[in-house]
Amino acid sequence: MHDARTVRAPSMLRLSAASLAGTAIEFYDFFVYGTAAALVLGPLFFPTFSPVAGTLAAFATFGVGFIARPLGSVLFGHIGDRRGRRPVLIASLLLTGASTVAVGCVPTYDTIGMAAPLLLLLLRFLQGLGLGGEWGGAVLLTVEHAPEGRRGLWSSFPQVGPALGFLLANGVVLGLSATLSEAQFAAWGWRVPFWAAGVLAVVGLWLRSSLTESPRFLEIDEPARVPLAEVARGHWRLVLLTAGALSIGYAIFYTVTTWSLAYATEQLGVSRGVMLTCIMGAVVVKGSLTPVVAILGDRYGRRPLCLIGCTASALWMFPLVALLATGEPLLMFLGFLGAMLSFITMFAVIAAYLPELYEPRVRCTGAAVGYNLGGVLGGALTPIVATALVEQGGRVPWGVGAYLTGVALLSLGCFALLPETRPVSSSAAEPATG
Repeated sequence: MHDARTVRAPSMLRLSAASLAGTAIEFYDFFVYGTAAALVLGPLFFPTFSPVAGTLAAFATFGVGFIARPLGSVLFGHIGDRRGRRPVLIASLLLTGASTVAVGCVPTYDTIGMAAPLLLLLLRFLQGLGLGGEWGGAVLLTVEHAPEGRRGLWSSFPQVGPALGFLLANGVVLGLSATLSEAQFAAWGWRVPFWAAGVLAVVGLWLRSSLTESPRFLEIDEPARVPLAEVARGHWRLVLLTAGALSIGYAIFYTVTTWSLAYATEQLGVSRGVMLTCIMGAVVVKGSLTPVVAILGDRYGRRPLCLIGCTASALWMFPLVALLATGEPLLMFLGFLGAMLSFITMFAVIAAYLPELYEPRVRCTGAAVGYNLGGVLGGALTPIVATALVEQGGRVPWGVGAYLTGVALLSLGCFALLPETRPVSSSAAEPATG
């Protein structure tokens, strides 16, 4: 048995800051690809396709990252449940950072032909593999150090990371768009955000180098020999329910941050700068409110907030697409803001909720696999489906609204079948079997 008493717990503020910085850096890597896919990767890597087909192909490579994420959660979850949460944080950051820098170095189709999109596909897969391990390691290290009554609050800091990563990625793109011509941006400017990932990865590794191992992991007498097998055998129903429950959150986030960017710039003629500003404004509000909503989760429970968020999502998807189709900046911002408020009502508490559903010996694998499978259902498919649906409809993409509403209802049903966890101790959570 590991002796947790010999380990001095770091201050929660320092631990949460390191986790937040790491998730921000890794999600920066992930999001900068999504922005590039919406703006330039189609014509640069799929020039023989029509504009719409090129965008679909670019979004398909974007989706590969989501498909890789559950595989990454299995790989790094095994390490996290067998060797500890801390090694996951270092290895996942290295993999994601290196593959992101490499994307910025890939020659285009005009230079090396079909090898260009194939290399892009491989590096996007490696990005997703690394990110699949990041969330489980960062969240569990924070949750398992946190005092019981504040697990929601402290675990919400890693959840702010995606918002910061998105703002950083799009801020860099917005700055480049404002200073470079279209030709310069297409020729080399789009590569700069990918190269910057290398500097950010070094900063993240430095911040994480001093973190100590989770006390909950150190208390485990006998780590699971094959965590995935135990999860598949005893927790398969829980994994499927959490994946379905989280799918609307991913669908909303990538509808707002990725698909709407391509739709408005290509179909409505809205400028890139206006769209990025509207989206970033909504994401700022989302990130700022995350700890506030998490405190409510500590007080009133995780599940009620998730049910409220899903219901609000189902009611807002048609207004979202109607406001987006106007092409008016203020109305588009209001649409994005309503969607992000629905999103954060669920996802602010997820970092505490998912680990509490699993017993400690398989927690890193179970929580991360469920979380990342939700990304496949909601994140990978949504930009592709939405782009295809726009081609079948009129100016207002009502089909996209119907699709998103259906995903929201699916998630609502899954959350309704999940139990409440607060105030179950993170070291004594009962496994949910299925």
